[in-house]
Amino acid sequence: MHGFSRSSRRRALLSGVVTAALLTFGAVPAEAAPGFYEPPSPLPQGGNGDVIKTLPSSFSGAKSTRIMYLSRDAANRAIPITGTVLVPDKAWSGPGQRPVVAYAPFTAGMGDQCAPSKSMAGEGGDFVSGFQNSFVGALLDKGFAVAQTDYEGLGTPGEHTYVVRESEAHAVLDVLRAAQRLPGTGLSPASPVGIAGYSEGGGASASAAELAPAYAPELDLKGAYVGAAPADKAALAKSLDGGMYVGFLGYSLVGLNAAYPDAKILDLANDAGRQLFEEARKTCTLDAVLKYMYRNTAQLTKDGRPVSAYLEQEPFRGIVAANRIGTLRPAVPVLVAHTPNDDVIPSSIGKQLGKDWCAKGANVRYQDILSLSPIFSHILGISSAQGDAANWLSERFAGKPATGNCGRF
Repeated sequence: MHGFSRSSRRRALLSGVVTAALLTFGAVPAEAAPGFYEPPSPLPQGGNGDVIKTLPSSFSGAKSTRIMYLSRDAANRAIPITGTVLVPDKAWSGPGQRPVVAYAPFTAGMGDQCAPSKSMAGEGGDFVSGFQNSFVGALLDKGFAVAQTDYEGLGTPGEHTYVVRESEAHAVLDVLRAAQRLPGTGLSPASPVGIAGYSEGGGASASAAELAPAYAPELDLKGAYVGAAPADKAALAKSLDGGMYVGFLGYSLVGLNAAYPDAKILDLANDAGRQLFEEARKTCTLDAVLKYMYRNTAQLTKDGRPVSAYLEQEPFRGIVAANRIGTLRPAVPVLVAHTPNDDVIPSSIGKQLGKDWCAKGANVRYQDILSLSPIFSHILGISSAQGDAANWLSERFAGKPATGNCGRF
């Protein structure tokens, strides 16, 4: 293939795969409920997890309700977040009350049209959104109710604080509270709860698990599934740079800039970097991958240094440290899982998260996720992860002991 670089051939191959998939699955319907995502001003007084408003939604095999609820950002300010509560049509056959699992979505994008509560209802999103539905379906098949969060700034006004530890932990824990308080679901504050997430969602699940004892001690949390968690942002700044998924690094910078405006991250960018910032904040996952693959961040900064170099100096070093996951001990059993050949988040990051928690005395089990292919192993790992998560949480809700393997991975 004379005249084409290796990266150009890869880009062409991926574009062909994506185009074929989009033609196969068809276009995504346009947004149908824009008014729901506008929060009241001022926000109503209330507690974390209180429901602000609802909207009937649709999802096969379940009663589905979109919700807007109160939560807290990384600066502990009250914010509105949207999501979906789903109660399966099938009766709960396990012990006690029907449990609720918080589903923390993986990367959906940064634009409001990408909010998972929209794509689950057949509005907005992109081809990748179908994987979210599949994960939720696996949880519903076990008879669990599911509480899905959109996170801060997805659907609702403002920027999405992508992979910001405290913001995402609060969003996950508060959607559980909201589900328990939502009338007409058969759920209650006494309903046992669990957490499951993969990729961005794995980081959110992990963050929620370790912050739950202080932020939501009243929740009867039985366990958390943490799949392919981006626990160490400094390591990811190096591994993602120049690769196929560098757009996710761009998302991280947009999210950190939103959560920590005083750091003035955008001031470090040159004109090309600023353009990427403006474009990326409007995209969904697939668009970001195709637009920015193989870009080097050294080409996007004023002084030609890569993003990873900035993260070694203040105030960025402190921000990265504050968003590292694994610094607190979860009080419940945690299953940490990762695809060995993950092409987005190196498995060494997930394994180190498990080791960090083990060192603090947590009940941790680490296991490999079966990947169906060495190509696109991260996204294809979701197929195995969703079943593993559902099965493992089913055992926790059944009261079976969780056997960790600290010291053996």
